[in-house]
Amino acid sequence: MAKNPSINIKKGDTVKVIAGKDKGAEGKVIRVLREEQRVIVEGVNRIKKHTKVVNQGAGNTGGIITTEAPIHVSNVMLVEGDGVTRIGFRREEVTKRRPDGSTYTSTRSVRISRKTGKEI
Repeated sequence: MAKNPSINIKKGDTVKVIAGKDKGAEGKVIRVLREEQRVIVEGVNRIKKHTKVVNQGAGNTGGIITTEAPIHVSNVMLVEGDGVTRIGFRREEVTKRRPDGSTYTSTRSVRISRKTGKEI
């Protein structure tokens, strides 16, 4: 695996599953696991988890909990408008302000839709 894998999908993005048992499902990204190259998507890849009672006095009950499991980032695509799109990057010039009040121009990287070219 790469030393520092880059993932173009961020927390809060709406994605569509393009492969696997939940193909076609859409949901919001809850968490991004960069090192494993996986994302956890709301309502997708649901599993049942069996839990034990840890401290009975504290009110923790055991049982079967349904939760979302991670899905590989290659199996999801970003939703834009009514379809899906790939993600690209573009450098934009911005004006920044120094603590003394003077301004200067710099560039920042923005995510863009490969389909429309608009900023995401």
